[in-house]
Amino acid sequence: MSATPEQDLPSTTQQDEVYTRLRQWITVGRFLPGERLKIRNVAADLGVGHMPVRAALQRLAAEGALVNIPNAGVTVPRLSVAEFDDLLQMRMLLEGEAAERGALRLSAAERERLQALCADMAAALQRGDVAGYLGPNEDFHVLLYRAAGSPTLFSLIDTLWLKAGPISNQLFDSPEATEVLNEAHEAMLKALAKGDSSGVRRAVERDIFVAGQFLRERLRVEG
Repeated sequence: MSATPEQDLPSTTQQDEVYTRLRQWITVGRFLPGERLKIRNVAADLGVGHMPVRAALQRLAAEGALVNIPNAGVTVPRLSVAEFDDLLQMRMLLEGEAAERGALRLSAAERERLQALCADMAAALQRGDVAGYLGPNEDFHVLLYRAAGSPTLFSLIDTLWLKAGPISNQLFDSPEATEVLNEAHEAMLKALAKGDSSGVRRAVERDIFVAGQFLRERLRVEG
């Protein structure tokens, strides 16, 4: 078998870019629990060759974000109710801490950005636009949590998001969820305006808990 020409091999930079993009897609719920990820389809979506996609999928599987199933390939894992409950509690604990710290350090420009993102989420909910909601939602929380100034804390939260992402998309399967999803973000902004960092923490915890109840019920019914 002849060697692959060097120019056909993906660069390390391209491999990292594909990995980063796929990781972000998983985090925001682009893929659903149990979904099989076919290399050729993902490669077509990204406009790249098969090799960097294969490497990225294996890397994500090693991190536990995906699962290798014999004769089925790489799939998105499903959570049990017990696993989801544990994940939910850890998210409330860590994200609540990051939110309270971040609230004390946000700049005026960052506060304005949060207000704009909240408005974007509200508009997306009215349109029933899943991607239009999940993207700004991630940006909102990333901005707030990074303001806490703790890379370690943010890294732990990011790992939990990777596990929670696939099921988060199913929030929109519950019509009643769309009526309340943005309430906590509006409460966060009101608490920020008052300089109430503890109020911001409570709003984040409520945001995670309320969304979690819709998803937990879905898991319970499906399980």
